[in-house]
Amino acid sequence: MSKTYRIGIVGVGAIAEMHARAIGDLPNAELVAASCRTREKGERFASEYGGKWFADFSQLIGEARPDVVSICTPSGAHLEPTVAAAERGIHVLCEKPLEINLERAEQMIQAAERGKIRLGGIFPQRFNPVVRTLYDAAAAGRFGPLAAAVAYVPWWRDDDYYSPSRWQGTIAMDGGGALINQSIHTIDAIQWIAAAAGAGPVTKVFGWTAQRGHPPEMIEVEDTAVAALQFADGTLGSVVASTAMWPGTSARIHVSGRDGTAEVHDQQLVNWQFRDEQPADEQIRQRHAGGVTDGGANDPMAIDYSNHTRNIDSFLSSLDTGKPLAIDGPEACRALAIIRGIYDAMQAGQPVDIG
Repeated sequence: MSKTYRIGIVGVGAIAEMHARAIGDLPNAELVAASCRTREKGERFASEYGGKWFADFSQLIGEARPDVVSICTPSGAHLEPTVAAAERGIHVLCEKPLEINLERAEQMIQAAERGKIRLGGIFPQRFNPVVRTLYDAAAAGRFGPLAAAVAYVPWWRDDDYYSPSRWQGTIAMDGGGALINQSIHTIDAIQWIAAAAGAGPVTKVFGWTAQRGHPPEMIEVEDTAVAALQFADGTLGSVVASTAMWPGTSARIHVSGRDGTAEVHDQQLVNWQFRDEQPADEQIRQRHAGGVTDGGANDPMAIDYSNHTRNIDSFLSSLDTGKPLAIDGPEACRALAIIRGIYDAMQAGQPVDIG
């Protein structure tokens, strides 16, 4: 039987509540601590979800000594608590993106290697049952040679989301806008599925970014982006990412090739057709026909946290068994590399190769 893992959450923001609920649903996990600079906010969180409040991550790591820390700070503040945990031999599970750029992400990976700890990433769409169904079909070769993989995130965030008191939309803490914050999940999903289909990694990108729904005095980065991707085998991809498309509709994944097409709207399968129809296909259509279709489209807290639960459970299972993590540090960097490449291409005004 699995041991019970004592978990501390670093950063008590909106996403931390999903982590806390997920931890509470797992029989082999216990929330023992959370860190937050604001006493009232931290103590309220501890009262609701359990554990002890600490004023900062150093106190949490030094005094609570959890088995795992779950990093839920703003994106540009993932590096420091990861290094501190690694130095104490504490495993780290980090929210997306791993960091705001590849240099800081690499420092996290190196710290984990030095400390001989596991560094895992949070990409809950990989644990979305309907997205996993697409992945399994891709791995089985059912799409044939891919033609295209498409990520479409037509979301909306109101002006309060980018208010001066928040870190969202800032270069220093968000690292970008609609691409790196909201659309990274869908970008990760299409590159993961395409790789399973034999397309290889994304090797070249180009894109444009813009501020269309929020004025420059409110947001430092893009609220809308369009990008083109090229995979190693020649498969093409596209990304539309926005938080400026009121009222916000479902994020979509579309994968299509010579032998099949599949399309997902959030957690609902809307298209599942293959040249070689199999007996299980109709069951798959029926099973995934009624899923959520607008989670997070205009409310960040409307996201179903059950995929976070599966993500955390997978991480703890790897600690138990010693098997490789489903999403380790380098794997968590794949979508980040694509996004940073798109930003670089925008600045350069020409396509950029991705290593």
